Amino acid sequence: MNFIRTEIPDVVIIEPEVHGDERGYFVETFRADKLEEFLGYKINFCQDNESKSSRGVLRGLHYQLAPAAQTKLVRVIQGRVLDVAVDIRKGSPTFGKHVSVELSGDNKRQLLVPRGFAHAFVVLEDDTVFAYKVDNYYSPQNDRGILFSDEAFGIDWKMPLDELKLSAKDKVQPKLCETKDIFDYSVNYYE
Repeated sequence: MNFIRTEIPDVVIIEPEVHGDERGYFVETFRADKLEEFLGYKINFCQDNESKSSRGVLRGLHYQLAPAAQTKLVRVIQGRVLDVAVDIRKGSPTFGKHVSVELSGDNKRQLLVPRGFAHAFVVLEDDTVFAYKVDNYYSPQNDRGILFSDEAFGIDWKMPLDELKLSAKDKVQPKLCETKDIFDYSVNYYE
């Protein structure tokens, strides 16, 4: 596995080694020992999630507050998405900045989105299957979101905004400047 720190160093691209021949391929999609060695801390994933979506579906920007904050390890099994992580840790040198990475069933890349980040993805192909691990269970009372189109982020969603398909909830999320429900960079959310 190849681990690549992005322009926001806490967000990590993971490129697994794909072994293929005329029969197909084999890939290790997760190795706790290698990931923890690279990160320098433990992550205990406890839940796997999967969604199937059509082109133009945008899910996010979502996060959960402590004590239910989540690290996500996301990947695409089939199809293609633009995956986005936004730093919402007040006091962080990269506060309000984002990382965008294309994940696909072909490139097998994964993105590690740590606690303290809002996460979203937009589907770039029909019949896309998106899968991810989380290290905390879903907690409705700690569930939060930020408006995907907040101009403060300057996210290029790779398609016209009027083609995006959003849930009713995601259409009315607050902008980052309108919410107090964010993280503090000085707090270690892994203890």
